[in-house]
Amino acid sequence: MPYPDPRPLRILVIRYRFIGDTVLAIPFLRNLREAFPHAKIDVLAEPLSGDTLALCPYKDELLFYAPRLKGEKKRTAKFPTSLVGAVKFLRARKYDRCYILRRSFSSAILPWLAGIPHRVGFSTEGRRWLLQRSAPYAKKHEVECFLDVLRADGIPVTDTRNENWSDPAADQRVDHALPPGHRPRVFICAKSVFPLKDWAPERFAQLIAWLVNERGCEIHLCDSPGNAGYYDEIRAALPVPLARDWIDWSKQLSLRESNSLFRRMDLALGIDTGLLHLAASFHVPVVALFGPLEPWRWHPWDTKHRIVRPDDLSGERPLLRITVTEVQQAADPYLAAIAK
Repeated sequence: MPYPDPRPLRILVIRYRFIGDTVLAIPFLRNLREAFPHAKIDVLAEPLSGDTLALCPYKDELLFYAPRLKGEKKRTAKFPTSLVGAVKFLRARKYDRCYILRRSFSSAILPWLAGIPHRVGFSTEGRRWLLQRSAPYAKKHEVECFLDVLRADGIPVTDTRNENWSDPAADQRVDHALPPGHRPRVFICAKSVFPLKDWAPERFAQLIAWLVNERGCEIHLCDSPGNAGYYDEIRAALPVPLARDWIDWSKQLSLRESNSLFRRMDLALGIDTGLLHLAASFHVPVVALFGPLEPWRWHPWDTKHRIVRPDDLSGERPLLRITVTEVQQAADPYLAAIAK
């Protein structure tokens, strides 16, 4: 098949769950759009993580599927929350092709049950029989694994760069609210949904005090309301005069609107989470603290970065072996470059 393919196909991309993985799908979507410039390309995602693709120009429609919702949230949801509901929803749309950027068995059986005739994804969890073409989940970066799904279907991969977009209205709000002056702006991402990946509130407090007092930075954060208590612990451990240098956007910006904040940061620093991948998508330098997960698969893509990881990964909290000094040393070259 020669590319670009001019046919007006209907294509579904499945990539629900996890903010970081969804951000890392942007190079995949760009190459898919280049191959099918006249196709209708929809993305099936969860309501929260899907917001990271809301402004992506390479997709047409963002569809929401939330199989993990429970209780009242599930009852009042305006989108499918069950496999049966999702199958009916997708079957009515009559897609020609589906590209599955998840590795679970359920994510492959969904388009099969929906009757999508051409299905491509990873050959994991014994699901190759559900796919017309498949790619191994190789030992490489997640972005390259996603692109392997295209390669498995004979689609050329011509551009692997990272990128992202922000809403002009949110840009104006953030610009208006930013403190005056030209101090280095450092985004702090201190909490993961997985406790094994966490560092320690008191160490973040020490690091922030150093960033403000010794390097003249202002500190920005924008995280889930569910993590507010953790950031309260960090703030309580800060010297009182530093409170004015701590700017919390968590109640002011949605995940989609936070793009306007990330693009104005000089450095992003913290736990390996989806928020650091968002920063990297705007080519903000990143210092990432890694514990159990492998940096070669999950490091920030296509941006300057430094990984801080303990040699000994045993135990429940391996990141506690990382010292404040190690993180300072990793951040200092970026801060020095900003100061020039």
